[in-house]
Amino acid sequence: MSDDPLVVFTPSGKRGRFPVGTPVLTAARQLGVDLDSVCGGRGICSKCQITPSYGEFSKHGVTVEADALSEWNAVEQRYKDKRGLIDGRRLGCQAKIERDVVIDVPPESQVHKQVVRKRAEAREITMNPSTRLYYVEVEKPDMHKPSGDMERLVEALEDQWQLNGVKTDLHILHQLQPVLRKGDWKVTVAIHLGDDTHPPKIMHIWPGYYEGTVYGLAVDLGSTTIAAHLCDLKTGEVVASSGIMNPQIRFGEDLMSRVSYAMMNKGGDQEMTRAVREGMNALFTQIATEASIDKALIVDAVFVCNPVMHHLFLGIDPFELGQAPFALATSRSLSLRAVELELNIHPAARVYLLPCIAGHVGADAAAVALSEAPDKSEDLVLVVDVGTNAEILLGNKEKVLACSSPTGPAFEGAQISSGQRAAPGAIERVEIDPVTKEPRFRVIGSEIWSDEDGFAESIATTGITGICGSGIIEVIAEMRLAGLLDASGLIGSAEQTGSARCVPEGRTNAYLLWDGSAEGGPRITVTNPDIRAIQMAKAALYSGARLLMDKVGVDTVDRVVLAGAFGAHISAKHAMVLGMIPDCPLEKVTSAGNAAGTGARIALLNTDARKEIEETVRNIEKVETAVEPRFQEHFVNASAIPNSADPFPILNTLVTLPEVSFNAGGGDGDGPGGRRRRRRG
Repeated sequence: MSDDPLVVFTPSGKRGRFPVGTPVLTAARQLGVDLDSVCGGRGICSKCQITPSYGEFSKHGVTVEADALSEWNAVEQRYKDKRGLIDGRRLGCQAKIERDVVIDVPPESQVHKQVVRKRAEAREITMNPSTRLYYVEVEKPDMHKPSGDMERLVEALEDQWQLNGVKTDLHILHQLQPVLRKGDWKVTVAIHLGDDTHPPKIMHIWPGYYEGTVYGLAVDLGSTTIAAHLCDLKTGEVVASSGIMNPQIRFGEDLMSRVSYAMMNKGGDQEMTRAVREGMNALFTQIATEASIDKALIVDAVFVCNPVMHHLFLGIDPFELGQAPFALATSRSLSLRAVELELNIHPAARVYLLPCIAGHVGADAAAVALSEAPDKSEDLVLVVDVGTNAEILLGNKEKVLACSSPTGPAFEGAQISSGQRAAPGAIERVEIDPVTKEPRFRVIGSEIWSDEDGFAESIATTGITGICGSGIIEVIAEMRLAGLLDASGLIGSAEQTGSARCVPEGRTNAYLLWDGSAEGGPRITVTNPDIRAIQMAKAALYSGARLLMDKVGVDTVDRVVLAGAFGAHISAKHAMVLGMIPDCPLEKVTSAGNAAGTGARIALLNTDARKEIEETVRNIEKVETAVEPRFQEHFVNASAIPNSADPFPILNTLVTLPEVSFNAGGGDGDGPGGRRRRRRG
């Protein structure tokens, strides 16, 4: 045995001795080396490409001679002529071991490839999808050994791929016989590898060797929008991304109004279930068309959503989520078939829903926990997924706490007089000169500020249509910094502020940001009701974070991560001036983009991550804001801008907040500090 050649695989470092004539692919399999193959060593798929290394390797104690592998053969030449093969590469199923050798497995030949996420904190996703392709050669029927075509296909999968107990659905039996004969008893099958409760299952079958791939969807089902990423399950690449408005908005903008609709209208929950599934199917059609693929090739999908959306998507009445103790029908992860949810993708496609954390902390928060991994953090991190319903996580390696806070849709431009979604034409950045009180701004679709040359030309096609969430946050924070707005949230009059841009609006004042009425465009103002809507939203957000900090027993956090598509566009300084987030060094406030969608993508591409998040969720401590007595106290304090009780020492070293106070009557500015009667409208 010791005379057999030594084989060393890199980068894994795995090594072993094998008899002369052993194919490299066989050696890799026996050592558990990550070397891909769809065709099972028949020289068809070329997934098992390897690069032999020659010369002296003192590290491995090996000298590799030029004849360490068998000679280049006709199969390799045919493949190179047909599809091209990088010089120096060999096919692992064709190259046989003759002498000691060091073999490198390039990244693209590894089964569990690393997919680097294109984001500031680039992170690798290990490829281990639930569905893989296998090429098999099936025994032909024989009158002397009677058996069914399916039985012989299952035997071939067992013999050639060690896949045991493979099952199938009726739709595969419908097409099995013609496909086997068309492929001359050679077929490629897509197999869902199953899990603890489901055996491996044949999803699709093609005659001969199938060159293509299969796809999966990572879907973030939010209260306001539904976003989906279409991923190639062989490479992990995001082939297309798309989003639509959640059609349930017509039943209510926030979650509780939808729960209330279900309570007040018999069959209302089923109506909302139908609406969201129809919206989902429209999105899937749209994304498949964009990517120019057949929807029937989408064989796997992962969904993340908050508890109310989770129940409505599954067709479960959310009644219990509308009242304490906010009991979920199930908090576990679910593995279902697409047909059970009336989804128009592959008929046998599997659907995985991440686990929910608590009655108001859903699978979207679980996905954020998977993406941002607070449980692996050395320092205390606050992760805030800003949306209609904000998910908040606080923790480190020792423990993680979670809660949700009903911020409402104000951050997304709803309930704001000139508010709109983030689209071309929306004001997204604002600066106000503290001396002149004059604004400058930037519009989505243009890189030029409104006071710079070329601005009018740059927005000629879009115009100025309104103000989106990030613009609202910046303009209100800038108004506070410029002394146009007091701590209680009142806008001063023209006399009090010295700015003609402060105009009367009913019994309060508004700030005129842009007047396009002369050109037939909108007149964009920030009104006191707008300020109030943002105060309510940001107070809910801050109070949730503050409550978790109380539970941990801290007054500060080490860093803040803003997640969600909206979180990616928020200015840390302006968010802190508003008092949306706790006081923290600005460089320690980072954006994670759509972390819930990223978590869904990780769970789609790596089935091991599903087990990991199920375990993580079991260990997260859940906090229910609705029953916490201190939530209301924090909320009242956080209604002020930035806060009437909590000091912001770091913020105060960066900016000076004018000490102004505008009473409700608009008199001389020395009225009661922020107290005013509640007014209608």
